[in-house]
Amino acid sequence: MPDIELKNKKILVTGGAGFLGKYVVSELGENGAIKENIIIPRSSENDLRNFDICNTLLKDTDIVIHLAARVGGIGFNQKYPGALFYDNAIMGINIIEASRINNVEKVVLVGTVCSYPKFTPTPFKEESLWDGYPEETNAPYGVAKKALLVQAQSYRAQYGMDIIYLIPVNLYGPGDHFDLEDSHVIPALIRKFVEAKKRNDNEVVVWGTGNVSREFLYVNDAARGIIRALLNYNKPEPVNLGTGEEIKIKDLVKIVKDLVGYKGNLVWDDSKPDGQPKRKLNTSLAELEFGFKSTVSLKMGLEETLSWYLDNQVI
Repeated sequence: MPDIELKNKKILVTGGAGFLGKYVVSELGENGAIKENIIIPRSSENDLRNFDICNTLLKDTDIVIHLAARVGGIGFNQKYPGALFYDNAIMGINIIEASRINNVEKVVLVGTVCSYPKFTPTPFKEESLWDGYPEETNAPYGVAKKALLVQAQSYRAQYGMDIIYLIPVNLYGPGDHFDLEDSHVIPALIRKFVEAKKRNDNEVVVWGTGNVSREFLYVNDAARGIIRALLNYNKPEPVNLGTGEEIKIKDLVKIVKDLVGYKGNLVWDDSKPDGQPKRKLNTSLAELEFGFKSTVSLKMGLEETLSWYLDNQVI
């Protein structure tokens, strides 16, 4: 039996209207939460950088799942490093402190794989999180999110809060953001190849060398892992969420190109940064502590994501 029963719990999901958030809200319902008890603050009305707003939102709240983040790909990180640090740090700090003041029963913080040191040995183990500085292009975001782990562990130690911290790898799936300025690699590639095919372009330019590796977790799997942790995990140690499998970007690009059916040439722009050299998580702790394993293969997930994009054609 889960440690927590969701029925009749008032649950606040920051970022609940976003890409990952919609899947988390759906998973909450699958696990007994009542729709009317799930609160989803909209950023247009509730600026989480304002502590008083956070404090008001959390009155009479039982559970908080903090997903809200300002995030994007390498280009976005290079363009807005200051805002990415401040916004992500202050939102999390406010949510945690307001949760303490309002005696929230459980807090789930969702961090980022960008917090790991640039040259972390693979597969990344949770205990390696503090062994160096993150990759430079996304360090402001990664450090801001990692600071929330320190706050969480400190509040657990001093105030006895049930507050947990999860580290998902790169997410993708239907409903992702396809804006080329701030999207991640998979939606950016899908959009580039679909549009190039429509225009009959002779070539598509791809950032970097393609020699770095990444690990990708299907968004529905990520949501399932987050709710499993909410229900069954209560320890200070951070926990990775991923597949434990990596792929080189050049191989990923070929798969997406073939799925789209684009026949033109690839041009690698090696003047653009690759980002972190390798990303592959050790996912054994998630399986041990709350029985989470990913179920959707990368190829299946890419097919579902492409199909969604073709049906919706939105950015």
